Amino acid sequence: MPFIDLQAQYQAIKASVDARIQRVLDHGQYIMGPEVRELEAALAARVGVAHCVTVSSGTEALLIALMSLDIKPGDEVITTPFTFAATAEVIVLLGAVPVFVDIQPDSCNIDPALIEVAITPRTRAIMPVSLYGQVADMNEINAIATRHGLAVIEDAAQSFGATYRGRQSCGLSTWGATSFFPSKPLGCYGDGGAMFTDDAGLAQAAREIRVHGQSQRYTHTRVGLGGRMDTLQCAVVLAKLERFDWELEQRRLIGQRYQQALAELPVQRLAVREDRDCVWAQFTLLLSGAEQRQQVQASLTAQGVPTAIHYPRPMHQQPAYQSFAPAWPLPHAEAAAQRVLSLPMSADLSPAQQDAVVDALRHALAAG
Repeated sequence: MPFIDLQAQYQAIKASVDARIQRVLDHGQYIMGPEVRELEAALAARVGVAHCVTVSSGTEALLIALMSLDIKPGDEVITTPFTFAATAEVIVLLGAVPVFVDIQPDSCNIDPALIEVAITPRTRAIMPVSLYGQVADMNEINAIATRHGLAVIEDAAQSFGATYRGRQSCGLSTWGATSFFPSKPLGCYGDGGAMFTDDAGLAQAAREIRVHGQSQRYTHTRVGLGGRMDTLQCAVVLAKLERFDWELEQRRLIGQRYQQALAELPVQRLAVREDRDCVWAQFTLLLSGAEQRQQVQASLTAQGVPTAIHYPRPMHQQPAYQSFAPAWPLPHAEAAAQRVLSLPMSADLSPAQQDAVVDALRHALAAG
């Protein structure tokens, strides 16, 4: 059983993917070809924003967003410690300071009640992460940002397609940034990402930054980087968009089925707020602690069920980021890192496969 079944997905859309790729091979515009503009228009319309800028990865999306806001050394960006390294990495790469505040223990998203006390005169932005496919509390976060004149960048690498109070993830703040890494809800066949905003000035800055800061060929108006998304990868995403709504519905149904099945087992389920949904980039549960997780994970592996841990160590305890550990405690992030376990999840996970996963988990818990 695969953890994420990309082969089943490809077989379902093979004709469209192959045709899209062949079209690029025929016209030969591998960098900034027509599929780039086509994808940007389609994604902007889907999210409901004025501007989409495709980039070479979700990491570049976050980095370019910060660069467009002119984040400088010494500036502070408030974010969560319970995330993949890219979230903090891009802040540090610019010489800025990641300021970590704790998460909500039931959703694992950043706790907006803790953000305001972390703001200082050096704070320039807030970067919430919409973890596991559920949007963070963006209304509360945006309200705090407005009071203090801060930008908000939604790290939506795991939540593209999710909704929040009737609006789309990535269209809720100053910038929305997502990833098209193959395992994401909407993925390509390599690296890729996209940025979303209604601010024309920020969008223009991002477009220049992704081509080495050029406003026109060989006119470098700002410091930039090589951050373009390949035409071939844009073609793949365009093909995948054709059944994306179906995949989102399947993810929601499979996630709901998991949630119902787990209600009978001695594990903690992630809370999904009533005013939003979850696209389950990962289906993650919480066990009692690291010892039980190790036992359950070993049992599932022996039964042929793959698992993953997203994430085993919070950022402030990572060797490269320990110097940014805040003065205040982060107990919920630290506890989650010891407890979370992700089960197989993809739109093509069959009911029989899902039943097998739940049965294996039930056996693993009983054995412990």
